[in-house]
Amino acid sequence: MKENEELMTPTGLPENAFRELGQDEEYRPVMEPAHDQKEVTPYSVGMGLLMAIVFSAAAAYLGLKVGQVFEAAIPIAIIAVGLSGALGKKNAIGQNVIIQSIGACSGVIVAGAIFTLPALFILKATYEEIMVDFYQIFLSSLLGGILGILFFIPFRKYFVKDMHGKYPFPEATATTQVLVSSVNQGKEGDGQAKTLIMASLIGGIYDYIVATFGWWAETVTSTASSVGTTIMEKTKLVLSCNTGAALLGLGYIVGLKYAFVIFAGSIFVWWIIIPLMGTYGSAEMMAMGPDAIFKDYARMIGIGGIAMAGVIGIIKSWPIIVQAVGLAGRELKGKSSSVKEVRWQMDISMKHIVFFSALALIAVLLFFWLGVISTFWQAAVAWIVVVVIAFLFTTVAANAIAIVGSNPVSGMTLMTLIIASAIFVGIGLKGPSGIVASMVIGGVVCTALSMAGGFVTDLKIGYWLGSTPKKQEQWKFLGTLVSAATVGGVIMVLNQVYGFTGENALVAPQANAMAKVIEPLMMGGDTPWILYMVGAILAAILNWLGVPALAFCLGMFIPLSLNTPMLVGGAVAYFVSNSSKDKAICDKRRDRGTLISSGLIAGGALFGVFAAITRFAGFEYQNPLGEGTTQILGCAAYALLICYLIWDSKRVKTLK
Repeated sequence: MKENEELMTPTGLPENAFRELGQDEEYRPVMEPAHDQKEVTPYSVGMGLLMAIVFSAAAAYLGLKVGQVFEAAIPIAIIAVGLSGALGKKNAIGQNVIIQSIGACSGVIVAGAIFTLPALFILKATYEEIMVDFYQIFLSSLLGGILGILFFIPFRKYFVKDMHGKYPFPEATATTQVLVSSVNQGKEGDGQAKTLIMASLIGGIYDYIVATFGWWAETVTSTASSVGTTIMEKTKLVLSCNTGAALLGLGYIVGLKYAFVIFAGSIFVWWIIIPLMGTYGSAEMMAMGPDAIFKDYARMIGIGGIAMAGVIGIIKSWPIIVQAVGLAGRELKGKSSSVKEVRWQMDISMKHIVFFSALALIAVLLFFWLGVISTFWQAAVAWIVVVVIAFLFTTVAANAIAIVGSNPVSGMTLMTLIIASAIFVGIGLKGPSGIVASMVIGGVVCTALSMAGGFVTDLKIGYWLGSTPKKQEQWKFLGTLVSAATVGGVIMVLNQVYGFTGENALVAPQANAMAKVIEPLMMGGDTPWILYMVGAILAAILNWLGVPALAFCLGMFIPLSLNTPMLVGGAVAYFVSNSSKDKAICDKRRDRGTLISSGLIAGGALFGVFAAITRFAGFEYQNPLGEGTTQILGCAAYALLICYLIWDSKRVKTLK
């Protein structure tokens, strides 16, 4: 027992779970890879589908209300572990992985749908010719999700096995910690579970108080002071930081290297581009605040950068893409390897992947022709655009999730809409019918990329724990079907109850952004091609200099307030990892910090659902404290949270 404990990290996973492997070293998962495991059962499938329905509805409402789609994987994992314990199920970790994998379809399908399709309702208020039906929303989400699954499976081994230890996988790490907490037994395992639970409670209650009561500021900003306001008015220069526990934990797991690159992208936009635009731009631009300049202008540079970084990523991944296609060709010719793979490395056969991909692509073409665009050759052009972009950008979406835990799906979808719309206008498909075609097609691509990015998280969790990839892949389709139907119904109902335009309507920020981009393209108007080109050129220069272009451009696209805590968390990780002259102690402190950070993320995600339910129930709290007071309290509360993370991580020296 003692020998096994020495091979385990304070996270409860094997010692080599988070680092690169040696030349002849192998990773051994938590579940014995040589034996069959209890995974797919009526209980796990039924609970997974129930979670998919519940979280699809909750995530769709919250995403359309405030523009943030919470990651469903972590709260679903917490519920699965809690239920298996309450029901007294033995060796339930395999079933819990399936529950999480099926249920997590909710978040990725919601992100794909609500970022694009509500734009149809928004533009319908101006153009009455636009018609929106349930089947369009349902099929665009379903077919996009299926394409995302099928397109990513050939790349699974590369991302989760070949690149082991090279990517931080922040969300997968946090979810895995939750799932593995039910496995560890004895004094060491109990201590890990208690640490995770305590961190989850601290992070969850902390974030819930901020979101529901606002006793301290959720975002501290330099404009809260008179000096900061004066600087902002004269130079458009601001500094802001979200004080949430979940983002701090996310930054810790991402680490200082990538966190710094992301933050550098934000600083470039907020401290260089925005001040330049606000000082030397047009009179209209000079009258705008930094947030408005970022939203309407500077962010477009980030979109161009993400697109170019994606193209560069595709070029770099080309050998992997060719390898996947070559494997498919060999299997179709009956020349696949005769070596039998172990259970935890078995995927759906490439023959089946090719067959079902062909069926899905035919279904997409028929959907475009019969349900969206009446002219076959225009539908065929739209089909080619979807297939090429969805397939090539699959690796980009997975790469972004693996690095920072954030899928730039809205940025890539905006670029898809721009490219598709330019092509459609060129072939005569414009006006209201062109708007419908572009948005539905954008919904397919957005959902496909969202699914690919989310699926890499599921499969990495399964790799760490020893699940059967084939089973995860098979049952992901059913979760996608249920989630797509739920999301389609919820969007239709929310449009009837609240609407997306007018007073008291749901804000749907991403969909409004999509509508703003698509309307001038289809109806005649200016498109900021120069800004897109600046971002693309910048990404090419960054790649030439050896700077991770995708991470930098993600920082340009995501608001500064969400990137600053990433740097803070990364700095804490660096400090903890170098807090002793003894490397073994530093490694244990770093791993304990990873466990605590996972708890902060898990608690923030779960209590974020509670906060959404509280808001949905109509609870309103009038905070008597002024903005200055809440800003000071926000700084104090955030400092205490940072101190807790450092203190608890460094307690390794006192643990047996």
